[in-house]
Amino acid sequence: MKIWFWQLIVSPHMANLASELAVLGVDVCYVAHQEMSPDRVTQGWVAPSLGKASFKLIPTEAEAVALANEAPEDVVHICQGIRGNGVISAVQSVLRKSGRKKIVVMETVDGHGFFGYLKRLIYSYLFKVADKSLLAVLAIGLNTADWVVSRGVNRNKVFPFAYFLPEAESSQGKPKAPSSRFRFICVGQFTERKRLDLLIEALASLPKNQNFELAVVGSGPLEQGLREKAESMLPGRVDWIGLLPMAQVREEMRVADCLVLPSRHDGWGAVVSEALMSGTPAIASDACGSAVVVKASGVGGVFSSGDICELGQMLSERINGGKVSESEREILSSWATCLAAPEGARYLMNIIVHLNNPDVSLPQAPWFNGNDFLGLS
Repeated sequence: MKIWFWQLIVSPHMANLASELAVLGVDVCYVAHQEMSPDRVTQGWVAPSLGKASFKLIPTEAEAVALANEAPEDVVHICQGIRGNGVISAVQSVLRKSGRKKIVVMETVDGHGFFGYLKRLIYSYLFKVADKSLLAVLAIGLNTADWVVSRGVNRNKVFPFAYFLPEAESSQGKPKAPSSRFRFICVGQFTERKRLDLLIEALASLPKNQNFELAVVGSGPLEQGLREKAESMLPGRVDWIGLLPMAQVREEMRVADCLVLPSRHDGWGAVVSEALMSGTPAIASDACGSAVVVKASGVGGVFSSGDICELGQMLSERINGGKVSESEREILSSWATCLAAPEGARYLMNIIVHLNNPDVSLPQAPWFNGNDFLGLS
């Protein structure tokens, strides 16, 4: 089996999947426009190792088109998105015109407002144009599969998917001592889309006698205003940690009792996967793609995006349920191995085998493979 990934950057979200496929004996080539984008570098991202997978760089559209034309006939092409992806769009045009099949990776689409309405029309058109060359859609997120089907794609071509991450490593050195308070953690950029302001307001609405604190990891343009809001509404309860490498973020997650991702929209939200793999329950808005695995885990909760009352209720329930015990953490992290790259690689291979031979049983997403709903909460 030969698989080529077409991506804008060497993303940790997909590179680990490519690396694990190569471990399984697949001939993998990872093609990227650049190793890492400047904005991701400022967020602390580092291009991960691709292991045994080969790597090709396509700095220009001309080089991307030439490489797509040179690709062997028996390659399965997996492309990032179906619109607005620079050189990858040019590659998809080549694949369509040459009659080669492709698999498209689709995140949850932000459907808010008038632009959301326009996106529905645009995607319906794009999927119609791509129909004959479209082998499958890997639909990442809570409602993405249904959204793609409603744009006219045959349901038999649509598979729920995720961003699969490296397996959780054991804590290095002396672990950080947990707080005596119930500790929430929020990780991400300080932007309007991430809605840290909503989390601060929801926590401030809780009874004053509830013993909790909030750890905040990240940075961004709204930091000063958010600090002032937190100081006013949650004095003495917020720990501003700043930017950290992902390995250290996982250490912070291991001593937290609940991660919260309150975003107005997130295509996936990898910090949820990181938290669950660290044994930490998560609360996410239903506008985050990773809400699908929060539901499957059976702990934490999913609230309606922007609903401060519903979020506040879930926060209160987590506090009243008590801090996470080591045994609960171990059970959750064991379940969450379904979100690791080795499981994702096996799942993707099973999808491709099924597509080539429909008599082979339809594969189930790893998080729904008989192990969902732990019932720890």
